[in-house]
Amino acid sequence: MLTTLQTSYTDTRAGDLAWCLGKDPLPALAVLNVEVGDGRRLRAKVELRLLGASHQVLVDAAGGACSETVACMAGSQAPLPFGVARRVGAWDYEFAARIETLSQGSFAGRAQELLALVADHPHGLAGTFPGDPHAFTAMLVQYAEGGVRWRTWHAYPQEGRLVTTRTRVNALA
Repeated sequence: MLTTLQTSYTDTRAGDLAWCLGKDPLPALAVLNVEVGDGRRLRAKVELRLLGASHQVLVDAAGGACSETVACMAGSQAPLPFGVARRVGAWDYEFAARIETLSQGSFAGRAQELLALVADHPHGLAGTFPGDPHAFTAMLVQYAEGGVRWRTWHAYPQEGRLVTTRTRVNALA
């Protein structure tokens, strides 16, 4: 699903993003609820939430709940981590982030490619910002290898930077 977010573009630097686990649901500009799983071992309800140029993912399954937030959060001085692995309740959780700096032409091409990937995907949510077609946040979730996986992209065209995150959660046996 592709939507135009009805807000100004406020998270203007890739370096301002922070990561947090366990946050309660924050006010969202767009939400997509999906169910993923194999129907036998794992069935999870996933809520993809666009928070401006930020995201929040809420996962709920028989093994418990997990909440991930990547956003510009008041009071957070910690930069976005490049990798995290930990146990979160009944989940084995892994997170990775990467920040790419691209030329203007490469950035525009990559933005179009990512928006096309997510826009028509049944488990994808993307939001563009008024005023710049390459300013967006996009999310895609899937079931794979016994767990829930999602990827996100946060585009900062004024910097030529693209923040990509990749997360995997598996229910502990």
